[in-house]
Amino acid sequence: MITFDPLWKTMEEKGVSQYALINKYHVSPGQITRLKRNSNVNTNTINTLCNILECDITDVISYTRDEK
Repeated sequence: MITFDPLWKTMEEKGVSQYALINKYHVSPGQITRLKRNSNVNTNTINTLCNILECDITDVISYTRDEK
């Protein structure tokens, strides 16, 4: 399962709010909602977040194997 839990911690550490993502960096509110819900987002969104936050992809997403 892919989650965006690391994103929120990285944003806090970098001092970037959801408000800033939307208004300063023009990330759509719909993308923010999908990130909050751990829904599908495209790689362009992940790339944009890494550029904004000046971080690595592991600072934005995490992967945990689904248990069967």
